[in-house]
Amino acid sequence: MIDLPNMNPEDEVTVEVIEHEAPMTERSLARRIALQILYELDCTNHNAEMVIEARLMAQELENKPARFVRLLVNGVLANRERMDRVIRLYATEWPLDQVAIIDRNILRMAIYELAHVPSTPTGAAVDEAVSLAKLFGADNSTTFVNGVLGKLAANIDVLRKMLTEGQEAAE
Repeated sequence: MIDLPNMNPEDEVTVEVIEHEAPMTERSLARRIALQILYELDCTNHNAEMVIEARLMAQELENKPARFVRLLVNGVLANRERMDRVIRLYATEWPLDQVAIIDRNILRMAIYELAHVPSTPTGAAVDEAVSLAKLFGADNSTTFVNGVLGKLAANIDVLRKMLTEGQEAAE
């Protein structure tokens, strides 16, 4: 049996609350929410649509950012296997199952944006992903995410081809 410390209701408990800076744009906020949804879905067997709706209700988002959240989450979920193959090719030193869940989903989201959201400039997708890694990842997350996405950004046409190959046959 484990000896736990005795706690009395009168004992003072210190709680550290980490406050993040507010996102600069609606899309930045949408990316944060999409990342939280993808993280939960990667860790659980929860129903995707129910998780999306619960997060959107909790955040009380306007229609435009809510649509962007749905676009990112549904896009990642629909293309996850192809994106994971891309990550394996460009992050060869790390087996995908050993990549932190948060980093894996940041990469998936950024890859989806790079390949399928033409309104997002390449630099913005990479910068936003690195910012998410800085906020939510471990100490080396920013370097890892930036390195993988830097290689991908230099080969954006190859990336788009890799993610669309076989997609036509599946549709």
